[in-house]
Amino acid sequence: MGQSGYTCVRYIFCYLNVLLWLSGCGVVGVGVWLHVSHTGYTTLLPQYAPLSADILCIIAGISLFLITFFGCCGSWFQSRCMLVTYFCMVIFMFLLEFLFATLAFVFRGNLSSVLKDELLAGIEYHYRNPVGNGLEKIWNKIHNQFHCCGVTGYEDWFDIKAWPEKKIVPDSCCIPQYQNLTYCGQANNADFWYSKGCAEQVQMWFVQRLHIVGIVGLVVCFIQLFGLISSMLLFCTVRHKRSSHTYKSYDHTS
Repeated sequence: MGQSGYTCVRYIFCYLNVLLWLSGCGVVGVGVWLHVSHTGYTTLLPQYAPLSADILCIIAGISLFLITFFGCCGSWFQSRCMLVTYFCMVIFMFLLEFLFATLAFVFRGNLSSVLKDELLAGIEYHYRNPVGNGLEKIWNKIHNQFHCCGVTGYEDWFDIKAWPEKKIVPDSCCIPQYQNLTYCGQANNADFWYSKGCAEQVQMWFVQRLHIVGIVGLVVCFIQLFGLISSMLLFCTVRHKRSSHTYKSYDHTS
C-alpha cells in the first residue's frame, strides 16, 4: 500500500471510529437517562427484565465504546496490539449477531406462540406488581394505538393478580365512544371494550417495519466489514513499515 493510500485508509478508519465512539457515549447516556428518569422501567416481558430498553442501551453503548476505542487508538498510534484486539472484538460481535440471527430463523415458527405465552404471563403476574413498574403505561399505549385489548382478547384481563376474581379490564380497553364513561373498564359490559387482541396487531406492526431492520443490518454489516479490512490493512502495513528500512513513509506525525 502506498503512502497516500495508507494515510487515506488510516484517517478514514480513525475518524469513523471516533464518530462511532461518540455514538456509543450517546447510547450509554440514553440508557442512563431511561434508568434514572423512569424508575422501575420495564418491558412487555417482565420475566426478562435484564432485556429492558435501558439495560440494552447501556450494554450496547459500552460495547461500542470499547470496540471503537481500540480501533481509534490503534489507527492513530499505529499500535498493532490495539488493531488486532479491535479485529478480534469485531469478529466476536459479528459471530454473536450471526448466532442470534440463526436462532431467530430456526425457531421463527415458535416465536409467535412463545411471545403470546410470555405476554399473558406478564399480564397475569406482573401487571401493577409492583405498582408503577411501567407495564400499565405500556399496555395503555398499546390499547390506544392499535385499538385492541389484551393479548388474544379482553378475557386475558379477567382474574389476574392485580384484581383477582374480577371480570374487569383497564379503561384503555374501552372503545372511543365509551371512554368518557367513569370506570368503563369495570362496567362488566363487553360491548364497551375492544374485542380483538393485540398480539396480531403488534406482530403486524413489526412485520411492516422489517425493511428498516434490514437496512440497519446491512449498514452495520458494511461498517463491520470495512473495520475488519481496514484494521488488517493497517496491521500488516505497520508491520511492513517497521521491518523495512527502504520504506520511508513511516512517520508517527503523519
